[in-house]
Amino acid sequence: MKDHVIDTQEAPNKFWAARDARMKAFAGWSHYTDKQRIRAERMALGLEMVYWSTGIHINPRNKFITIKVDKAQVKDNKTLSLLEKDYEAEGITKVVSAQGIIYRIPKA
Repeated sequence: MKDHVIDTQEAPNKFWAARDARMKAFAGWSHYTDKQRIRAERMALGLEMVYWSTGIHINPRNKFITIKVDKAQVKDNKTLSLLEKDYEAEGITKVVSAQGIIYRIPKA
């Protein structure tokens, strides 16, 4: 799977950034069906099996759903490559940043 590298800056006030993200996520789920939400949650469970991380966060946006793996370290390379091959066939992209790895599920 091809991965894109982005250079993002951390928020100066993490409390307000987290609060803003929660409110946007709550509103963002109204644009997606239950089937799409379940797909994102299942994908997050699969990523938990192959990465050591401080947390996995699902975030709905206007054009795609993101699944962020915070401070990710691979613990199972073989399974990860199989998962990423399936994700690539579905049109899911991978983005790497300083904060972690982000998978983007396009809106259908």
